[in-house]
Amino acid sequence: MGIQLSDEVISLLNDLNSNKALATVDETGTPNVVHSDSIHVDDDGNINYLEILETSRTNHNLVRSIWFDRTVSVVVSGADSKSFQIKGIPITVHITGPIFQKHYLDIRKRLGDVDLTGVWVIEPHEVIDENIINRKNEEEAKRPFFRHLDRLAKI
Repeated sequence: MGIQLSDEVISLLNDLNSNKALATVDETGTPNVVHSDSIHVDDDGNINYLEILETSRTNHNLVRSIWFDRTVSVVVSGADSKSFQIKGIPITVHITGPIFQKHYLDIRKRLGDVDLTGVWVIEPHEVIDENIINRKNEEEAKRPFFRHLDRLAKI
């Protein structure tokens, strides 16, 4: 069962100026990470990833993920040190139909003479705030003894 993404995360994922990456794993567990401008949130609150290359490692790993219910990870970062990691499960891929057609026309308008292999739909399951200041404050609150001794001596 997926989760609802916050407006802040949706806005960041839908911003063309945000940095976005998709991480998958192959059959041996070896990670593969790709930077992509073609990651956004659809009207249903799921994450869409537009794959251009049929033979890409990412496409192969997404197929494996959908077959074996494997988790993938999307990282997005933007202005003001906002950064989130979203873990999710690929649930379908559109290779024809109106959703595919819409994205095919859009990506050709943006990138020129390219193909579209599929529109992957990833159901979000967990969101982790990756802002370093927030993570540091959380760690210090939960684990105060994880500080280096030189920092403790200053207190």
